[in-house]
Amino acid sequence: MSLRLTNSITRRTEEFRPLLPKKVSIYCCGVTVYDLCHLGHARSYIVWDVLRRYLIWSGYQVTFVQNFTDIDDKILQRAAKEGCSMDEVSERNIKAFHQDMDALGILRPDRMPRATKCLDGIRSFIQDLEKSGSAYSVDGDVYFAVMKHAGYGKLSGRDLSEQQFNATGRVSEVEEARKHHPFDFALWKGAKDGEPCFPSPWGQGRPGWHIECSAMVREELGDTIDIHLGGADLVFPHHENEIAQSEALTGVELARYWLHNGMVNVGGEKMSKSVGNFTTIRNLLESGVTPMSVRLFVLQANYRKPLDFTDEALKAASAGWKSLNGAICLGMTHGAVLGWTEAKLINEEASNSSIGSTCEQLEALRQRFIASMDDDLNTSGALAVLFELARPLRSLFNRLEHGENSDKDDIEHTQLFLRWRLLVELSEVLGLKSEEIGQCLSPEGTNDSGDESINAAILSRKEAKLAGNFAKADQIRKELKDAGIQLIDKPGGITEWVKI
Repeated sequence: MSLRLTNSITRRTEEFRPLLPKKVSIYCCGVTVYDLCHLGHARSYIVWDVLRRYLIWSGYQVTFVQNFTDIDDKILQRAAKEGCSMDEVSERNIKAFHQDMDALGILRPDRMPRATKCLDGIRSFIQDLEKSGSAYSVDGDVYFAVMKHAGYGKLSGRDLSEQQFNATGRVSEVEEARKHHPFDFALWKGAKDGEPCFPSPWGQGRPGWHIECSAMVREELGDTIDIHLGGADLVFPHHENEIAQSEALTGVELARYWLHNGMVNVGGEKMSKSVGNFTTIRNLLESGVTPMSVRLFVLQANYRKPLDFTDEALKAASAGWKSLNGAICLGMTHGAVLGWTEAKLINEEASNSSIGSTCEQLEALRQRFIASMDDDLNTSGALAVLFELARPLRSLFNRLEHGENSDKDDIEHTQLFLRWRLLVELSEVLGLKSEEIGQCLSPEGTNDSGDESINAAILSRKEAKLAGNFAKADQIRKELKDAGIQLIDKPGGITEWVKI
């Protein structure tokens, strides 16, 4: 089976076929740099990092572009509040963004254009839209005329005749009064007193939010790209408006595949700075949660579904990562003692038939991993493969950590080495890398053996369900209930527990 992705614009799961063989162009909507990133941002960029890693691992040449919005009302408001310049706010938060993403093991994009550095392309784009009749100017402002684009609403499914549009708070009453149609949106905004501005054919001003991405996509990757990424909250109006203005200008589709990740919820409500229910990546990591625990927490759920953020779910992810991390660390901390070398492996493979049998078993696991990832990035299924690979390795690691000698013969060690090598390879595809064992504690920095055993049982139940062994999954639930632990299955693949 080849890679299949859920395309938001067709509302179908489709086979991925790039424009050019083995080459993939990707544009990911970046952050507006007025503050630190929160866990919702972490989820989005971890998921898309895994997509990128998987494509590269699968043999594709990937060009990944992600922008910064470095001029916006929110940035200007923050600058005014702090008594500093727009550039100071942007630069500080761009630096913080890189630090947070690096900490989470997210590969840096190939290119990261900024709106303020792409003004020539933005102005040219707007001029061409105006010449074509798709845009109009009013006293220094320029708007896109949505009624000129017959396909408007095809991504979000919105009907112009039935919807009211407020652009998520980015549009003022004065601006609304200037429009020909309520859905028309700003391409260029005339300068306001005291605000940073730039020259244009329409006078001093600055670009609107949506035009930035259309111009940067075209400048960096061309008129049509393979994949456009973002959070589900960007479907409307941002991505809808991107499509309208880009396709009105070029006459071709902007992106062949539109992928959107679900939101992180707190108490059933989307994590958001405007609501105030957010947890920054910085605070989360400083609290003792390790970066790889965050990745595991994100990847255990389907990327398109909501992800509930709770202390219990984060503890379970931390316990799961501790188990997996021990197995990954085995070859790095004890490989020399165990005699795990590539040269020895080659000799064993050539001389022993049981090694061939092991290779066949491991290849079956590799194919299960691939099948999961090809199934619309089913990272939960992929993680189940990693835990299956890790189980005997973790057991050996525990014995060695307690000063016990390995009771395995050379053939068994070679089999374990093969298993470990595949585990490390596949973990890398998910961006999971070994951390110091002392780091892999619960969020509070403690190691509650009771909680750990419960979380381990939950992980075993999840693996059993993924393998289709529902009888075993039900038995684990019953055993926990008999022990006074009630499991609560929640959307997004999360299982929480309470004492009864």
